[in-house]
Amino acid sequence: MCTIVFDLDGTLIDTAPDLIHTLNLVLAQAGLPAIPYAEARNLIGGGAQVMIQRALAAEGREATDAEMGRLYDAFIGYYSEHIADRSRPFPGLNRALDDLCSAGYGLAVCTNKLEWLSLRLLKAVNLTQRFAAICGPDTFGVQKPDPEIFRQTVRRAGGEPSRAIMIGDSKTDIHTARAARVPVIAVDFGYTDVPISKLHPDRIISSFSELPAAISGLLDP
Repeated sequence: MCTIVFDLDGTLIDTAPDLIHTLNLVLAQAGLPAIPYAEARNLIGGGAQVMIQRALAAEGREATDAEMGRLYDAFIGYYSEHIADRSRPFPGLNRALDDLCSAGYGLAVCTNKLEWLSLRLLKAVNLTQRFAAICGPDTFGVQKPDPEIFRQTVRRAGGEPSRAIMIGDSKTDIHTARAARVPVIAVDFGYTDVPISKLHPDRIISSFSELPAAISGLLDP
């Protein structure tokens, strides 16, 4: 069995509306200007703390550990209660997951979003039952691009790390796959500050309708 491992934000679900709203709310509380939506979209991908750090860096600011702690706590506190106000699965996802399940693939999620937040989000959009494992940086104590989180996610899903494929939207996902020595398919509708083609994934898809064929193409001898 091959295990298909998905990133979450910007790959499975368009979470940018809720993440960016939360970010700008927290920045406003700290007396900082809002980050424009198009710019903030590319800050997503490393987890909440990294998103805040990137936003501060964009304003030429650095926070002390105490300030970062307050910003992070405020972010998580608000976001956890509004995690799926506007976040929705990308078009065609459910059909693609149906096709992959029918073909006998195992499915898992490997994300830099905290596991409990990931579970809450996936439950809110009725996707939890689709995946044999849903793992974040708090699950194993490591985060992407460390390949160990990928390998442990695959094992938790009942698969073999050498028989897995990463599906993601950013350099973090591609670097994770390369470090784990597995193929990677990138979506071109996610969150990245670098054009996805310049990151040289094994395949690029523009719609989930293309995913089953892309996976088959990577597995064919």
